[in-house]
Amino acid sequence: MKRLRMGTPTEVRRVLARVSTEVYNGDLDTKTANTIILACNAVLNSLRTDEQQKKLDELERILNDLQR
Repeated sequence: MKRLRMGTPTEVRRVLARVSTEVYNGDLDTKTANTIILACNAVLNSLRTDEQQKKLDELERILNDLQR
């Protein structure tokens, strides 16, 4: 079983590039590629949400510090 590293947006972009290349070269079928692409999109959305939450938490901390 192969593992795809998708812990960062950069790693997800690498996976997408690799999938595209493998489909183009005929090494990967489009059904599998579509499944991987859907997973990449889900991971990217999750990473984006996590980053937004970190920024929101930091803004709330700053606002609380200013109110004291």
